[in-house]
Order: sequence, then structure tokens, then C-alpha cells
Amino acid sequence: MTDLSLQPQATDAPKTWEQPAGADLAAWMQTRIARYETRRYDWDALKFQADYDPKFRRAQMRYVGTGGTGVGSDMNTIPSEHFTFSTMVIPAGHEGPPHLHTDVEEVFFVLRGKLKVVIEKDGERFETILTDRDLISVPPGVYREEINIGDEDALMCVMLGAKKPVTPTYPPAHPLASIKRG
Repeated sequence: MTDLSLQPQATDAPKTWEQPAGADLAAWMQTRIARYETRRYDWDALKFQADYDPKFRRAQMRYVGTGGTGVGSDMNTIPSEHFTFSTMVIPAGHEGPPHLHTDVEEVFFVLRGKLKVVIEKDGERFETILTDRDLISVPPGVYREEINIGDEDALMCVMLGAKKPVTPTYPPAHPLASIKRG
């Protein structure tokens, strides 16, 4: 027999997608719009990586939730219940180091640029090139690395399938595995 007292309990907390009591539709929907003109690239979200090696310099622009970069909060985003959504810019010649998310899939949608994506799992390696409007969905537990092999900044959308994903980890032998964030 299952002890129900040990089961997670449903809360009565309102979901971020629910219309607040007393708010009209227009006022509520204004809280659910994230305009480009009010966004700023956050070059500090992953600064600890660039401090280790400048080739890891990249920036996040958040829209829904804070993503998996370790940013605790951003009052300029739409609250998230089940996923996060941001854009990421990777300058020419720079890269996102190999990392994995243990709890969520991660989707990359290239808006502009040319990225080599390297996938590794259980000793196997797969590489592909993504260009404008190409997408890859990487399952949890799989290492992924994005390298800008183009001549211009690469711009991509990034979506993670959780309200607040577990902070990603690096391969044990990678130098960033021993770096402390912040």
C-alpha cells in the first residue's frame, strides 16, 4: 500500500498562465508579451565560461523563464510553467561547450548563421551542421556542443522543457567541470 503522505501534494497556487482575479483580458495579456525592444543580451549569464576561455563567450536574451544558464530570476521575462524560451547569440569562432541536461530536452532553432552541433552519448559521437531555420531537439542525458563555424554571429532560439531546468553539467574531463559559477 502506498503512503499518500509521502506523495507530492497538489498546491492551490495559481499558475502563471491563469488570468489573475480582477484583471481584464487586455491587462493580463500585456503581462504575457515580451517585446524585442525591451530585451537585452545578457553576456554575463555564462561569463564564467568566457572567463575560463574567451571562445566560450555568448549571450542569452530571455523571453519565457530564465533557461538553464543558472540565472536565478529575471523580472523582465514571462513567467514559465513548463518550458523556457530564449535566444542565444554565439559570435563567429565561438562555441557553447559540451554540456548535458539531466532532466529536460533542449531544442535549438537556428535563425541565422552556421553551427556545427556535436552530440555524444555512451562513447558514440554524431556531428551535423545547422543553418538558417534548421532545428535539433537533444534528449536529456546527451552531451551537446554548438560551434559557430560561420563568418558572422549565429543567432538561435533555445527552448528547454522545464520551468527551471537543473543546471547543466560538463563532461568530467572538460576543464569547465571544475569551474565554480559566479
